[in-house]
Amino acid sequence: MALTLNETNFQSEVLDSNVPVLVDFWAEWCGPCKMIGPVIDQLADDLGGQAKVGKVNVDDARELAARYNVRSIPFLLFFKNGEVKDQVVGAGVTKDQLKAKLMALA
Repeated sequence: MALTLNETNFQSEVLDSNVPVLVDFWAEWCGPCKMIGPVIDQLADDLGGQAKVGKVNVDDARELAARYNVRSIPFLLFFKNGEVKDQVVGAGVTKDQLKAKLMALA
């Protein structure tokens, strides 16, 4: 299951992480977000300690969404050493593609 991320834990879980992190910016009302949600959770379960996967609800964490210029969702950001290294916009991506991007940063 993916971590629930917000302004309180984003620094410690994402920016200070010593493993790569995939962050899914999503919202309850977003159809494509609901489609990719289970894929994100499966990926989190598959990775073990190699990387982290988290979700940010843009309605609950508007400051984070604004900080990373989230304009459309789902919006997936790949972090390493506190920096954004890659991104995917939309739900047209497979679990294997996401895993490959994340592992490329490990």
